[in-house]
Amino acid sequence: MEPPNRPRRYVVTGADSGLGREVARLLARTGDVVACGVGPGADVRADLTTREGRAALVEQVCRLTDDRFDAVVAVAGSGAPRPETVALNYFGTVEVLDGLRPVLASGTAPAVVVVSSSSTLHRGSGTLVRACARGDEERALATARHLVRTRRASQLYRSSKIALNHWVRTTAVREEWAGAGIVLNAVAPGIVATETVTRTWERDRALLETALPQPLGAPGPVAPVAHLLAHLVAAENRFTTGQVVYGDGGTDALVRGTRPQRSYLRYGARDVVAMWRAARSGAS
Repeated sequence: MEPPNRPRRYVVTGADSGLGREVARLLARTGDVVACGVGPGADVRADLTTREGRAALVEQVCRLTDDRFDAVVAVAGSGAPRPETVALNYFGTVEVLDGLRPVLASGTAPAVVVVSSSSTLHRGSGTLVRACARGDEERALATARHLVRTRRASQLYRSSKIALNHWVRTTAVREEWAGAGIVLNAVAPGIVATETVTRTWERDRALLETALPQPLGAPGPVAPVAHLLAHLVAAENRFTTGQVVYGDGGTDALVRGTRPQRSYLRYGARDVVAMWRAARSGAS
């Protein structure tokens, strides 16, 4: 029998850097955290770009927790212009959550939140998104390699996150999730001051401020996004599920307004030229 007032236990992937580290610190104030990552300080170390690494994470988490945890915050991801980004951002997230779900279902007020991106306001590669939706990792990686060869690698990150948004929306209402009382949501942060963004901000600033304008300023603070993630996996959240929540400093409201999600961003000729020049400058 469980202790009557046991601390809530969270599993956080990507907990060894950036937003993942921030949310792990926040959750540790009131609960127990199993920190997963690739660095030496992680409780569980696993490479989520491979099926073996995903299975290893599931096995280690279940063993360390004696098959008892209540929530998962899936932060692990990459923006690198390489096929591995798709393997990590989509397939790594989905396979780990599918693997943890049976144990999670027996937790107290079970909840999951994944990290998406405000870049999903841009159109991605439909071929890549569809391959992810089918669970066809081989085809998805082949498509990713083709995009890299044809100098469209910038589509990899947002396409993998678009596919993740679609997965959250379709999966959250299924019997094995909603029927088991598990809430599942996504948070789409804007450009926030993680180590990665700060390191390259001056180089990429013109491109990012044009592509994803943030009325509240850029780069934004990390802490509010961490608090939003924490709220969605709190025991009190028993009714919000299947949502993609934009914590983006106002980008979504500014550029999409009242248009539906399927309407992606559109730019005028001057904006396109400005982004092209900024991208060229950053690459040099």
